[in-house]
Amino acid sequence: MHQLENLYRQIIMDHYKNPRHKGLTDDKNYFTHHIKNPSCGDDITIQTRIENQTIKDVRHDGSGCSICCSSASVLASLMIGKDIDHAEKLTLNYLSMIMNRPFDEDLDLDDAMAYQGVKQFPARIKCATIAWKAFENTIKEWSESHE
Repeated sequence: MHQLENLYRQIIMDHYKNPRHKGLTDDKNYFTHHIKNPSCGDDITIQTRIENQTIKDVRHDGSGCSICCSSASVLASLMIGKDIDHAEKLTLNYLSMIMNRPFDEDLDLDDAMAYQGVKQFPARIKCATIAWKAFENTIKEWSESHE
């Protein structure tokens, strides 16, 4: 288990030091949601562009701890190319995993599995979920605009 924990730590630090899909856009085709956690200082904005029920791009920017910032990078990498239904399932599965609820281990969370140990540190759960909740809100806003 020690080797797996080290691998997960490396994944988190790689996404923290070399974030993927970082930087926001002025493109009006993106849905944007911002969340700030005043208790710890995590501050994240997620932008999502959806076309034909498919996530075409996810952008993020913000500041915070390594768990917050790296999970935004992992989220963006995981979601691009997914259809809305699959993205929602992945998001709910990830949130369940982090909050120590039953989750589908067969649903491929890819690098997001690196955060499964966060459930042992309740104070860090918000750090690991803030970007995912912002992403969830961008999908909700898109859905509401397409009713």
